[in-house]
Formats: sequence, C-alpha cells, structure tokens
Amino acid sequence: MPGETTFSEFIIGEQRRSPHATGGFTALVSDIRLACKRIAYLVGKGALAHAPQSEEGGANRVGEDGAGAGRKRLHVQANEIFLAINERGGHVAGMVSEELELPYRVEAPHQRGPYLLLFDPLDGSTNIDVNVSVGSIFSVLRCPRGVENPAERDFLQPGGEQVCAGYAIYGPTTMLVLTLGRGVHGFTLDREIGEFILTHPDMRVPEEASEFAINTSNERFWEPPVKRYISECLAGRNGPRGKDFNMRWVASLVAEVHRILVRGGLFMVPHDTRDPAKPGRLRLLYEANPVAMLIEQAGGAASTGQGPVLEVRAGSVHQRVPVILGSRAEVERIEQYHREHDQGLDQPYTSPLFNTRSLFSRG
Repeated sequence: MPGETTFSEFIIGEQRRSPHATGGFTALVSDIRLACKRIAYLVGKGALAHAPQSEEGGANRVGEDGAGAGRKRLHVQANEIFLAINERGGHVAGMVSEELELPYRVEAPHQRGPYLLLFDPLDGSTNIDVNVSVGSIFSVLRCPRGVENPAERDFLQPGGEQVCAGYAIYGPTTMLVLTLGRGVHGFTLDREIGEFILTHPDMRVPEEASEFAINTSNERFWEPPVKRYISECLAGRNGPRGKDFNMRWVASLVAEVHRILVRGGLFMVPHDTRDPAKPGRLRLLYEANPVAMLIEQAGGAASTGQGPVLEVRAGSVHQRVPVILGSRAEVERIEQYHREHDQGLDQPYTSPLFNTRSLFSRG
C-alpha cells in the first residue's frame, strides 16, 4: 500500500546514512530476512510439512533436550536454512549456531565476507507441539582484521561489539525485530506479497512495569535477591511495592522479549544453584547478547544481576549466563538487591509461594 515502508527500503535507507557503506552488510541482513521467511513457512505448516526425519529425538549437538521427532526435525531444517543461505551470500567468514558444537567454516567455492553470524535457529521449540510462539535469534559481529578463517576465539567478543541483532517471532503473525545500533524497529510479514512491512518503528520498553516473567518452579534454586524481588511483587498492593503485579511465563525467549518490548515488565532467567557448571541457562553469544542489545536500544536494561549482559566476556561459544531484562527501573532494583545482599544489608525473605498450611488452618 502507498506510504508503507518495506524491510528492503528501510535497510537501503539505513545504508545511505553510512557514507562508507559498501552494501555488503545490507545484503547480509537481507539474507537473514530470507532465512527467517523460509523458517516461518516451515513452522506455519506444522505437522503438514512432512519433512524427512534427519535425526531421532533426544538432544541436539550442544546437549539441549529434545521433545519429539517433529521438534527435532524443525530444529535441523531451520539450522540448515540459516547455514545455506548465509554461506551462499558471501558476506560472512564463519557462523556459530546453537545446533553446532563448533563454529561453522565457510569453505571454497563460497566467498568469505567481513562479518560473523551467530544464531539460535529455533528458540522456544518446546512450544512447537502445543502451537505456541517460537522464533529465531541472531547476532552479527565484525570478523577481526586479518582473519580469513575464523576460529572460536574470534567469536568471543563482548555484546557491545555487535553491529546488528534481532529476532523473528513466528506467532499469529510473523514479525522481524531488528536493531542496527540506532533504535529498534519491528516488521510484520505480509504473506500476500511476501515482504516484511515496517509496522512498529522506534519500539520503546515502557518505563512502568506491572508484569514479570519467571519460572517459579525453580524458586528453591534462586539467589536471595531474586527471592526478595518476587516476594515483594507477589505481596501486591499491600506489600512494599504498593501495587499488584501479574506473572507470565511462556518458556520462549523470543516471545518473552517481544512482550517486554510491547508492554514492558521484567523477564528473568536468574543465576541458580542447580548445576555449578551452569550458573545461567541462556547462551551468551546468540541468545543473551542479541536480546540485551535490543532491549537496551529500546530504552530498557539487561543484566546478569551483577552487571550489564553486554559487558560479559565469553569463554566459549556456548557459554551460559543468567539474564534479567526489561524496564530499566526494575532491573536496577534487582541489581540493588544484589549489592545489598553482598554487603549483608538485604531484608529477610519468606516465601509467599509455598507457605506450609495445615489441613485445619483457617484463612
């Protein structure tokens, strides 16, 4: 329709704002868009796709648990789509995927480019069988100067070095949400013309928060500052916060982050004590970093509880971190609670979730 801005028009407009742009980065972002469109088609077909089974159920190559043949099949297809499209494009020197243990090398006859692409091809895939939103997450870094065949160490850059980050969400509508370091913009796929249209320009995280998202079944593993924060929220208007909060949990990072961008609030996968080798649950390079960049570009904040996600130094391509993100004031409150706890100044905590009650108690 007249007046609508397509994704292609938007990216070309951004390219024109950079006097030294060669067009390679624009082409890379367009390749990512194409990969997301093809994955959206597969996800939309669901059980009708009848794709060949590449692997039996179980875990993927980095140890994530599977949940059925259909889910595994889509994981494999989504990964292959990202690899094939971006390898042929000639704009990346290497790629890192949640599905691959080691970085993927772009080999001849394909041309190598000056960027590195990191991605989770199908986030939230435990939701596929129950038809809840899933998505793809991606991050773009510059390949270090002089490096033609990038090794793992070349991908271990802090999140502040990202030149592009975003996600596609495959829900009732398919959306592509993107930042190039100058704000956050959302594009909705018009299926009739096969193009993403700018529908959510300059997305901003609302400052006021009345929702939080956390998996409360893990409460026994949380650190005291997180328990304190949730306790205060659940106390509602009669508690120290003086207002009621709603609790959400979708078990899909993309869906949770999208809700934060649209409605505000807080999303938490905090540090826990379940496994000392895994203090966090989200992968730093291709989950936490890209969503942290999006949230911060939209005026929110993203923290590990101890400091900004975007300042964390990775030790491996699949390193995990705790993540707390959303409305800035709420993230800063939890960081304050961590500081007070470290100084021995925090308030005593009593769980409002699972208070012990007698069968014959009143109330």
